[in-house]
Amino acid sequence: MAVRSNGVTFESIMHNIKAREFSPIYILMGEESYYIDKICDALMESVLPEEEREFNQFVVFGSDVTSAQVADLARELPMMSQYKVIVVKEAQNLKNLDELEKYLDHPSPQTVLVFCHKNGSVDKRKKFVSKAQAVGVVFESAKLNERALPGFIENYLKIRKVAIDPRTAMVIAESIGQDLSRLASELDKLCLALPENDRRVTGELVEECIGVSKEYNSYELRNAIINKDAMKVNRIINFFDKNPKSGGIYVILPSLFSYFQNLMVAWYAPDRSSAKGIAEHLELRAEWAAKEYQTGMRNYSAMKTMQIISKLREIDEKSKGLDSPNTSTGDLLRELVFFILH
Repeated sequence: MAVRSNGVTFESIMHNIKAREFSPIYILMGEESYYIDKICDALMESVLPEEEREFNQFVVFGSDVTSAQVADLARELPMMSQYKVIVVKEAQNLKNLDELEKYLDHPSPQTVLVFCHKNGSVDKRKKFVSKAQAVGVVFESAKLNERALPGFIENYLKIRKVAIDPRTAMVIAESIGQDLSRLASELDKLCLALPENDRRVTGELVEECIGVSKEYNSYELRNAIINKDAMKVNRIINFFDKNPKSGGIYVILPSLFSYFQNLMVAWYAPDRSSAKGIAEHLELRAEWAAKEYQTGMRNYSAMKTMQIISKLREIDEKSKGLDSPNTSTGDLLRELVFFILH
């Protein structure tokens, strides 16, 4: 799965770093800190050998320096080294980029300048961005949507020569969510727990290492709701009540909202009679992923789907204390699933 920004992918950047093809400037920005940290760490570990870092690798913070100071530091020659590395963390706090714009007219080929701008992006209309793009790398790290998480999991493990089935990947994605740093950490934990002679992640291993039950989790609850399996729905909800750490309304609501929102879109697919037509309309990775939407359309009309989305919003507000401050989250979840199933 290639994470692409401005025609540049995360994979291509990492490939070039490994090949020691460095750019004079990297602007790493966006809402997803995982890719920013991975690229920054790779540069800090790859450009200079360890013995040269003390005098030629600098980490500064945007709130502590000016753009003029960063530019002056970037122009200085490295000390007994081919390169100098300057990392500007919290670059969103750096004021007035005029001096850096001037620096980018003639950037030092011996300096690797890295800007880490998290939780947002640099205004792309600024000359600083266009000039950086002309001579270096500008990469925007966007949050992965929920549908892309199983693909991220499968690719992350594939690189480490570990197999996982799509269902187990979905369970992990539903349970961990969109925090890629935490997700990667949990996947590393799974890899370490695998025996050398069986590099395959199973539901049992996930339950043992991450604490996500293979039977009682938000993915299985969503699946039971899609299939209108009332007995299974109630069994899982009762399990959540007795084991609050296993799941709850704050994990389940985003998952259900995402599904029914996509189901509403699927109702308007030009070809909703086939898995292929639905998969193309929803931009799903594979046709098998469209089957749950085919099932959903058999069990929930377009009108009911719209009503469910409205109910999900209502329950979300109540769970945050609006209109129903004294109702427990367990009771709110029961109210929600009763409305969906009836």
